[in-house]
Amino acid sequence: MVIGFILYIILLLFVLFLLFYLFIFLRDPERDIPSGNNITAPADGKVISIIKVGKGNVELKKGLIGRVKILSSDVVNEGYLISIFMSLFNVHVNRAPINGKVISVKHKSGKFFMAFDVEKSFLNESNEIVMMTKLGKIKIIQIAGFLARRIKCFIKEKQNVNKGERIGMISLGSQVSLILPDKIRLRVKIGDRVKAGETIIGEY
Repeated sequence: MVIGFILYIILLLFVLFLLFYLFIFLRDPERDIPSGNNITAPADGKVISIIKVGKGNVELKKGLIGRVKILSSDVVNEGYLISIFMSLFNVHVNRAPINGKVISVKHKSGKFFMAFDVEKSFLNESNEIVMMTKLGKIKIIQIAGFLARRIKCFIKEKQNVNKGERIGMISLGSQVSLILPDKIRLRVKIGDRVKAGETIIGEY
């Protein structure tokens, strides 16, 4: 009797997880991609950090400054690093923030800290996509989290991509960061909720 009840609970939990995975996590709604000279969010979620790359980041912890420099050195001298946290309930498909050509795609092994911890998350396993755009080079960083240990990238080097095009996916709560040159005018702030391919995060 007790064993039967336990098996019933296990089965119920499995069915609930399967339904969540199929109808929440795997959903991929169409988006209205805005036209014009703007950059859209690469992921759904909450903006948890906006870091000034270059001279304006002296207020950051020394370790974080070093990581930001490493992440941005091959892209910009001055600019912004914008981080978006994706919870379990967000759409997990990532989209190109602007038209451009893929220069490189590099997967890096690492830790699996909580994706909402900005400082530690830059030590996590990640996938870095560098694109050449009309703004110059930009970088999209797909970052694994504590639960999200599988990063998918749909694009490859020398591929041309359009703003709003699907470029990848990360399983279960994670983070996507975007490095942009300082010539943009930011349209978001920390705490804002954004949608991939639809929310304008900057203009030029």
